[in-house]
Amino acid sequence: MSDQDRAQRLSRLRYRSWRRGTREMDLLLGPFADRHLAAMNETELAAYERLLDESDPNLMTWLTGQTEPPPDMDPVLRALLRRAADGIRQGSAAAAGQRKTN
Repeated sequence: MSDQDRAQRLSRLRYRSWRRGTREMDLLLGPFADRHLAAMNETELAAYERLLDESDPNLMTWLTGQTEPPPDMDPVLRALLRRAADGIRQGSAAAAGQRKTN
């Protein structure tokens, strides 16, 4: 894949991450995409594309830990979900700490 093709792919994935259809998912996936997409390899990018094909309600429950993703889910996709969920929990903890000090 050429640098230009990769740049277009990353741009498309960022757009899809920030414009999911629900504001909550935009705010969960958009920052994740901004932080991590550039460092992902082709396998991880393909898994992230599959992740974006999932419905917002499923993603929301998986990312917030309300339910577990299906056991037969692609391992790379499960790893991405775990990384995104960890980032969400860390961001929530940092926000809670800021509220307590203000």
